[in-house]
Amino acid sequence: MTTIDVDGMSCTSCEDNVTDALADLPAVESASADHEAGTATVEGDADVGAVVAAIEEAGYEASA
Repeated sequence: MTTIDVDGMSCTSCEDNVTDALADLPAVESASADHEAGTATVEGDADVGAVVAAIEEAGYEASA
């Protein structure tokens, strides 16, 4: 499991945007986001750089 810090999420729609972006990555088995904690969690063998890039492409700031 990998947890990424995410800035810019303010609601459950933001969580859905991040989760959907991560679910599109080929090596992600499952993904979730929590706007209150400011994190996204990924299960699987996805490259951390790809995870961060997917979150940033969805419009949020991310750091591993």
